[in-house]
Amino acid sequence: MDANDLASFMEDEGIQGKIVFLAVKTPTVEAAAAAVGARQDQIGKSILFFAAGKPLLIIANGSTRVSYKRLAQYLGINRKKLKLAKASQVEETTGYPVGTVPPFGHRRPIETLIEKGVLAEKEIYAGGGAINGLLRLATAELVQVTGATVIDLSS
Repeated sequence: MDANDLASFMEDEGIQGKIVFLAVKTPTVEAAAAAVGARQDQIGKSILFFAAGKPLLIIANGSTRVSYKRLAQYLGINRKKLKLAKASQVEETTGYPVGTVPPFGHRRPIETLIEKGVLAEKEIYAGGGAINGLLRLATAELVQVTGATVIDLSS
C-alpha cells in the first residue's frame, strides 16, 4: 500500500486531512519534525504491538515513550504477552512499511489506542503512506476516525 491508497481511503471516508509530500525522506520522528518545521510532539507516531498475538496500534507523540507496563495493565495481560511488531509484521499487518504507517486506512482494521499527550496538540503530522509523505490532521479528526480510546500510556 502507499500514499495513493491512503488518499483514496480518506476520500471514501470523508476524512478531513491532507497528505503533504516533501523533498526529503521522513522515516523518523526527528526527520519528520525537521522537514515540516514542527516540534517532535506535533509528530504522531503509529506503533504496532501484538498483545497476546492480536495486533494493536498505538498512536503517540513523537517524544513520548510508551510504557509497556501501563499498556499491559490496561489490556489486562501479562507484560510478557506484549510484543513490539517487527518491521516485516508491520508491513504485513498494516500494508505500509515502517516509517510510513498512517494512523488509519490499513490493510484491515486494527484496534487503536491514542496516548493522551497527542490531544495536547490541535493538529499533528503522522505517517502519510510514503517515505516522503506526512499526513496533516486535526487531533479531533484523528480520534473520530479511529474510534480509539484515549489513555495515558507514557512512561
